[in-house]
Parts: sequence; structure tokens; C-alpha cells
Amino acid sequence: MHRRTRTVVVVGIALICATVASASVYRAITRMPVREVEVAHTYVVMSTRPLALGTMLTSSDVKRIGWPTSTPLTGGFSRVEDVVGRGVVTSIGANEPITEAKLAPREAGAGLAPAIPAGMRAISVKVNEVIGVAGFAVPGARVDVLVTIRRSSDAVSRVLVANVPVLTAGTRFDQEKNVQSKPIPSTVVTLMVTPAQAERIALATTEGNITLMLRNPLDVAEPATPGAQLTRLADGLDGALAGVDPPSPMREARAAVRQPVAVAPVANVGRIEEAAPAAYTVEAIRAGKRTQETIP
Repeated sequence: MHRRTRTVVVVGIALICATVASASVYRAITRMPVREVEVAHTYVVMSTRPLALGTMLTSSDVKRIGWPTSTPLTGGFSRVEDVVGRGVVTSIGANEPITEAKLAPREAGAGLAPAIPAGMRAISVKVNEVIGVAGFAVPGARVDVLVTIRRSSDAVSRVLVANVPVLTAGTRFDQEKNVQSKPIPSTVVTLMVTPAQAERIALATTEGNITLMLRNPLDVAEPATPGAQLTRLADGLDGALAGVDPPSPMREARAAVRQPVAVAPVANVGRIEEAAPAAYTVEAIRAGKRTQETIP
């Protein structure tokens, strides 16, 4: 075969293979589903850093980003001017959209006060690592307030108020460091209570010692306990150490009913009984004989 003929054959085969490959690729591409990429036509305001409760928003705390139109953000803001100068009523994480429910009204200002609902009050109690449940009484947790009051010869401990939400743990400086609600050591815990509960907590703080008990937020049942008394606790411990059951009021009542009652004999009126004379027995020896004689 001539050299030119071989070249033409090779080029023809290459063109045929290229045509077949191109047709296969074109057919595969046309069969692929069409993906539509939505272009953002709206904008929302988002935080640029973690924001603690009570923070006054500034222009450096927020940013404006594009948001898909098909999934609108309920209660969101599209302009930065709508959120600047308003206080934060709940902790906001970094790059989290800001909604109306997370901000206080513009005229309410910043701080903790706008976060308190109508009819409720915020009261702070002094705590340590034991009273504050080892630092786990963080904002959003639920606690029971336990009070212990000492008397002259006794002490009583009982649940004062139950299912109380924790507003803040620590000072405002601690809040700025603890925007992620991690356990931190704090010396003060702020609770949200009613005015009547605030009066009881204030009196208990002055006259006794309080302790916080952490509870499950899903557990809303009120604790029905009679309280603990030092004398009853000591009696129960003494019985446990002796190997007997602690005294029970019901058990003591049954024992009193079953106990026989001694009845004094009734004396006969007008009858005088004379005591029998005493008799003595002596031993006598006469002529070598030993006898027993009774002397009246």
C-alpha cells in the first residue's frame, strides 16, 4: 500500500472514532437532569460574632447576606438599620440569622430588663460551687430552690420554690465569656420568679441557707415532700445503726392500742380482812430426840 494511502486510512479511522466518541458524550450530557441554581434576590441580617444576653447591637455586630427567596426567614430583617440599637434578649451564636423574637423593642434598651416577661421578676442569689450545682446552673436551665433554716434545737430543710428558670449565671462579664452556655464557676445566679416567690427567696436568704437543685426541663411535676427535720433524721439514723426500723407514727399508734391496760382491783367496802397470824417452826431436842414444833 502506498504511503499516501496509509495516511488517508489512518486519518479516516481517527475521524470516525472521534465522531463516535463525541456523539456518545453529547448523548450522555443531554440525558443528565437539568440543575437550576437559584439566585438570591433577598437579604437577611446575620450576626458576625457570638452575642450574649443584654448586648446592644451595633453595625459591627451584624452583616447582610443573600438569602434564597424560596425559603423566606420568618421574622427576619433585610436591613442593618432595623436591628442596630436594639438589645438582645436571648443568646445568639456566630453567623446566626437575627429575628424579631431575639431582640427587645427599640425603646426598651439593652441589658437584662427587656428579657423579663410582664408579671415576672429577676432576683439574684449568692452561690458557690456547691450551691450553684457545680457551675451547671447556666442560662436556660431549670432549678428548685431548697432552703435550710436552723432553730434553737432543731433544723428544717424543704423545697421553697420549684421549676424556676435561670436567667443568667455570673456577672455580665461572665456572660460575655460564656455565650455558649458552658459550665463556669460563678458567685451569683439570677432567677426569674414571681413577686411572691421573690419575697420567699429573699427571706430564706436572710434567715437560712439556700441550695439550688438542677432538674430536667421536661420534668414539670411539683415536688410533694414533707421536708426534712433534724430530730426525725437523727431518730432514723439511730434506728438504722441499731438494726431496727425507724420509728413510725402509725406503728407507735398500733402498739399503743395493742398494749394491755392494767386495771386496779376494786376493794370491798365495809369488809375488813384480818391478816393471818404468823407461825414459827422451831427444832427441839429432848433426851437425844430431835423434833419439829410449831409455835403460834
